[in-house]
Amino acid sequence: MARRIFILVLTVAVFGGARLLSAEEPSMVRDLAATIALQGMPCDKVVDAKRNGDSDYIASCKDGNRYHVFVDSTGRVVVKKL
Repeated sequence: MARRIFILVLTVAVFGGARLLSAEEPSMVRDLAATIALQGMPCDKVVDAKRNGDSDYIASCKDGNRYHVFVDSTGRVVVKKL
């Protein structure tokens, strides 16, 4: 399960570039939404995401929740509510 989450985040990192993710990139937004949901956090729909660095994102949800999604130094995917 953790490996699948890591792969999802890594995919977003590789294809995300340094730009803002938008509705034109639905697979990346879905990957972030899935990662947040798999960590047990509420997010009805990711409407905005910003890449901060390799495997490091800030995701904003339609319901107003914001999350920092990143891979820590041990390789674990972490989702922290902002």
